[in-house]
Amino acid sequence: MTISPGRCIRRSLACVPLMLCFGQVDSARPPGATAHESPVIHSVSPDAGPVEGGTAITISGSGLMGATSVKVRGAAATNVVVVNDTTIQAITPAGEAGAAHVQVTTPGGTGTLGQGFQYGSRITWYTVLEHKPDPAVIFDEGLRSAITSTGLPWRVRDNGTGIEMVLIPPGSFKMGEVGRGEPVHRVKLTKPFYLGRHEVTQALWSAKMGSNPSFFVAANGYPGSDARPVEQVSWNDITAFGSVTGLRLPTEAEWEYAYRAGTVTGFHGSPAHPGGVNDERHLTKIAWFGINNTPYGTKATGSLAANGFGVHDMAGNVWEWVGDWHGPYAAGDQSDPTGPETGTERVLRGGVWNANSNDCRAATRMAHPPGSRYPFIGFRAARSP
Repeated sequence: MTISPGRCIRRSLACVPLMLCFGQVDSARPPGATAHESPVIHSVSPDAGPVEGGTAITISGSGLMGATSVKVRGAAATNVVVVNDTTIQAITPAGEAGAAHVQVTTPGGTGTLGQGFQYGSRITWYTVLEHKPDPAVIFDEGLRSAITSTGLPWRVRDNGTGIEMVLIPPGSFKMGEVGRGEPVHRVKLTKPFYLGRHEVTQALWSAKMGSNPSFFVAANGYPGSDARPVEQVSWNDITAFGSVTGLRLPTEAEWEYAYRAGTVTGFHGSPAHPGGVNDERHLTKIAWFGINNTPYGTKATGSLAANGFGVHDMAGNVWEWVGDWHGPYAAGDQSDPTGPETGTERVLRGGVWNANSNDCRAATRMAHPPGSRYPFIGFRAARSP
């Protein structure tokens, strides 16, 4: 027997009339929803709560009817109530401080809201520019996966300074280089951090500190100084900058890990050479240094190719202060090293506008007293999420 849409058939079952209707809208399901609609989460309210759990949240979205589980950072929520196709209520489980994915699973699949809930205080120091890493910038699939797995947004803007920053995920690498004077040793970084995509510029320093100490300015015959990196700043000066902005210097290990971006070569990779290079002829694509930098002087930040984390000018332009005292590397493998406890000089990394290629290598180190100010020394900012 063929049933036409909208046709109703009256039958008798145990003498009780039964109306079977086909092609009519189920009044229990909103228009447009189906039994296997893929769930989509639009928002979670409230979006933050204590690490102990117990926060009553409301999940809003579509296709939520028939939810079989709700998870926050992979742990099951409790007291789950499916109110309707667009609303679920639940109680959060306990979790570690930081951003967490929220997931709803239904017969139609699993919907995920990245950073949907924050254990502890909601992060307010940044504005999200892009949640997921752009494959055109983060060209290595493994690095993209490592960034995504943190649950933190890839690209943000620091609200206090306007600095664009990218997430550097936890990981391990071999620090140092054979023949460079320090032992090669494995370093593990257990926590993600944000790093400025560019060296701190003269414009940004002036806006926060009220003056510009740099040599390469228009008054000295160098136009476009706002976009050039600030220089003639001491390590001590940067401490004052950090007090004003809440930013910090990367550790030496964080800096080299970010420079390498998964490569093991002398010079970091780029979109043209994703695996990195050892040939200095390719260095001209990623670094302002001696042989490609005439007239001598700093250049606008970000004007050459970025590395595998999307960070520019980690080789050349200006030497960059890092947080550590200078001294021999500690023997053996290290976890989150911060360098010697005391010293007389602070470490500089990355090479400079008049350097030779060796100064631009991933493992090259230099050091100066923390009060030093030279037109070849600048820095880039970091921040812990």
